[in-house]
Amino acid sequence: MQNYVIQLSRRTKQGIVGAADVLMSLLATWLAFSLRLDSFDMPQGYQWHVYQLAIFISLPIMIRFGLYRAVFRYAGMSAMMTITKAIALYGVVFFALLVWLTLPGVPRTVGVLQPLLFLVMVGSSRAFARFWLTRVTGDRRAEREARLLIYGAGTAGAQIADIMQKKQQLNLIGFLDDDPQLVGKTINGHMVYRLEDIGRLVDLYAVTDILLAMPSISRSRRNEILSVLRQYHVRIRSLPDLSDLAQGKATIADIHELDIVDLLGREPVLPNPALISRNIRGKVVMVTGAGGSIGSELCRQIIAVKPAKLLLLEHSEFSLYQIHSDLIALAIELNAATELIPLLGSVRDYERIREVCTVWTPHTIFHAAAYKHVPLVEHNPAEGVRNNVFGTYNVARAAVESGVADFVLVSTDKAVRPTNIMGASKRLAEMILQALATSTAPVFENTPLGVEPVPRRTRFSMVRFGNVLGSSGSVVPLFRQQIKEGGPVTVTDLEVTRYFMTIPEAAQLVVQAGAMAEGGDVFVLDMGEPVKIIDLAYRMVELSGLLVKDNRNVTGDIEIKVTGLRPGEKLYEELLIGENPQPTAHSRIMKAHEDFLPWEALSGELKLLALAVQDNQVEVIRATLSRLVTGYTAHAELVDLVYLKENASVV
Repeated sequence: MQNYVIQLSRRTKQGIVGAADVLMSLLATWLAFSLRLDSFDMPQGYQWHVYQLAIFISLPIMIRFGLYRAVFRYAGMSAMMTITKAIALYGVVFFALLVWLTLPGVPRTVGVLQPLLFLVMVGSSRAFARFWLTRVTGDRRAEREARLLIYGAGTAGAQIADIMQKKQQLNLIGFLDDDPQLVGKTINGHMVYRLEDIGRLVDLYAVTDILLAMPSISRSRRNEILSVLRQYHVRIRSLPDLSDLAQGKATIADIHELDIVDLLGREPVLPNPALISRNIRGKVVMVTGAGGSIGSELCRQIIAVKPAKLLLLEHSEFSLYQIHSDLIALAIELNAATELIPLLGSVRDYERIREVCTVWTPHTIFHAAAYKHVPLVEHNPAEGVRNNVFGTYNVARAAVESGVADFVLVSTDKAVRPTNIMGASKRLAEMILQALATSTAPVFENTPLGVEPVPRRTRFSMVRFGNVLGSSGSVVPLFRQQIKEGGPVTVTDLEVTRYFMTIPEAAQLVVQAGAMAEGGDVFVLDMGEPVKIIDLAYRMVELSGLLVKDNRNVTGDIEIKVTGLRPGEKLYEELLIGENPQPTAHSRIMKAHEDFLPWEALSGELKLLALAVQDNQVEVIRATLSRLVTGYTAHAELVDLVYLKENASVV
């Protein structure tokens, strides 16, 4: 009988429930009169109007609160709270009308008794339906919340279903698969359905999650599937590691949120082993900012190639401890004999950098240390320039003086025609390396910039790319957290567009680009098609199983709020200043031609900029960057926090 009821169409079930609620409202009204009059009441006269009011008020309110969209066998406390709210509103309206109408023969207390009785009846009916339809017994565990379809009835899907069911970690409804030879068959008692059946299954079983268990399909096919699943507003999850499940290290809670790469839809390119190892294998390598998002991934990619020594330079003690611990475990796993050397220090401290380079004589330096958050650097311009410009200068100078063979700067697309201090500081850092690469004998001034270098050439190169998914401050983890908290999801502008790349892919391309350097090269990475942030927000909400709340859907779950562009933020990012980039040996890496000042002219400007940074002369800093960096126009409003406070106190 239970299965027969479950198999009924949604409209039929809604009709049955609506009819039951009408009967309960009539019964509650009769009981209210009987209790108030202390006799079994037979309606007469104006009392019939009360019965009519009970029906015509209760049904619209219950429909508006979505009580007929709920699936009874999965109703929990949240559903009961919704019922309580709906009937509380009904009770207020019902009582107010009885008081206002003052119908003869109708006691006002009926307006209080009837809603209370109606609440008990409706709540009890939902609880009984849940009990009956789920066949709850005294020793049965509470029904698990996740109701799951597994997309992919192959080996991976069958294994994860078997492991997680043994651990009683999911309520599996069945499988979806494209293979017509599998459709209609069962796997461990669970039916394999076609993709076309998903709408019926979601409606019938109130599916909450779909797990993608198709590790071998192409990304384009994966995105086709996602575009179909997106309309059903269920959470889309990715397959956890099967070995972790088997060992009990992973549970249903560890099933990953959908991999953000799937939201972007760009096929990855496998790295070129020759390029990856050229400047690393068997050599001494240093990474600055080793504990940061990019720096830490660079370290992981580098240790896999097995350098002789890996120097981890980081100013944050905690970040250095964390990456050092991770790399020790990774070295054991990879059977790498690399010596790991954790070094506390800031790139702003030239003496510390010089000491490190002199003692350890690295062959290759990957310079990833930088302040990269646009609004924060805009509010603290002197510190941004000190770190991004003069930090790069210090490491480059130490590299030249100690005979480092290759120096690779991790740069950003925000360096192209920048509208903010962060982008301008990164472009000026690029210009320093370009100038040093072409100068036959650069002279570092004693004050404030240094001494003459050892006359041995260092190959300088820069790698410029866009936003990195999962890095600190990335929009994707921010959106996930906002969705988890119930919103709103904040977007600065409806037209904001960005390029995206995963951290591992970016790190691999940085290493490979550096291996192709000839000196002064500006490499740009093919980031694929730009992504509109508002579209990404919509897609993440919908693939989390939720509805966007907007003018078209006022009853949605998550609101998307436009907050306005932040100081220095651009609507669109670019990767090139000039035109006609040259191809390289790697299909995803291009070489740009960018104008720059020769070292003889640039070094004098750096002296003036260093003095302005030292005295926090924000207007001079902005004017100098505007003069040196092509396309940079300072933000109209000066937002440096210290500068504004100082001037306010003077006034």
